[in-house]
Amino acid sequence: MNVAPGKNAVSTIPFDHARVDRLMEEAGIDVLLATSKHNTQYLLGGYKFIFFAAMDAIGHSRYLPVVVYEKGGPEHAAYIGNRMEGGEHQNHPFWTPTLHAACWGTLDAANLAVEHLMKIGKGDARIGIEPAFLPSDAYTLIRKALPDAKLIDATDMLERMRAIKTEAELEKLRIASELITDSMLATIAWAREGMTKSEIIEQLRREETNRGAHFEYCLLTLGASHNRAASPQAWKKGEVLSIDSGGNYHGYIGDLCRMGILGEPDAELEDLLAEVETVQQAAFSKVRAGTLGGDMISHAEGVLKKSKVAPYTDFFAHGMGLITHEAPFLMTNHPVTYEGTYAEKPLEKNMVLSIETTMLHPTRGFIKLEDTVAVTENGYVMFGDRGRGWNRGGVA
Repeated sequence: MNVAPGKNAVSTIPFDHARVDRLMEEAGIDVLLATSKHNTQYLLGGYKFIFFAAMDAIGHSRYLPVVVYEKGGPEHAAYIGNRMEGGEHQNHPFWTPTLHAACWGTLDAANLAVEHLMKIGKGDARIGIEPAFLPSDAYTLIRKALPDAKLIDATDMLERMRAIKTEAELEKLRIASELITDSMLATIAWAREGMTKSEIIEQLRREETNRGAHFEYCLLTLGASHNRAASPQAWKKGEVLSIDSGGNYHGYIGDLCRMGILGEPDAELEDLLAEVETVQQAAFSKVRAGTLGGDMISHAEGVLKKSKVAPYTDFFAHGMGLITHEAPFLMTNHPVTYEGTYAEKPLEKNMVLSIETTMLHPTRGFIKLEDTVAVTENGYVMFGDRGRGWNRGGVA
């Protein structure tokens, strides 16, 4: 399917195109070729093709969605997708004036992208690409077909594009966090003595799915173990449980961690979780628009350094949204490999952060809180703000 320009109204652009144009100008980019699922979803206003939601491979190739967006020229925008996406367009038309729902692999998608760039006079332009999300065969085809073009890594520009959330995005992140929190608390209450990690994880998957979230993962520990992988290990009386789950709602991530106990927590456990909470609160106290990201990090780390649990406890904070680690990038290689480029920049309203303190206690096990907060002018709003103490197992 090839829908020609003029069919869709450019006035329905689902993102702040003036801001995107400004970011492209700063990055020296004339036209974008977005090829990652998360960035094409953002540029299409939240759309993601369900057929390839859990996989990319088909036949001898893979699904490669492409959004072509020209700086200052939204009337030249195009979406290049799979042949089956014509039906999606019939039901809910894409905003891009041009649609090519015609592809089954990477090379036909790349060919159509090249043809569209030539048609709009951008065959020798500065083209922003996503190197980590552009297959080598597609890259080679584009490079050979457009020898006069300059291919520029647009990764940072696209991350900056997504860093400030809209109100609609914040609502999806709030719902995702609420659904994940509800699911974790229900799973802890349901789990009983003798139930295995694998059984508890499967129950969480059902809880999230039944609530309308898309389950992605669960990292679970029982007792003194720090191993978070699924296994036949069974929950025993008096043992702690940590449940760290990621799921999404319409593509936006919910990523939180809560603690459970089979029985009643003793004084030591109450004290250990309180130490974790003290570090979390220290971080929260510095979250507001205008605070340098690094100042929030250093304050929380300073509080942790003075704690008796510091030798086996770690603090971490990162941005989140359509993916689990995105701008603002606050810490360098800790633990995910990227530069903390936002440490020296002020936090901005509607950025969203995941803040987590993790204790690997030598005898009591894995004790952690992970929370999601949205930055406001005067502080923050927390999503899924429940169950942050010891939650009793086997009570449902």
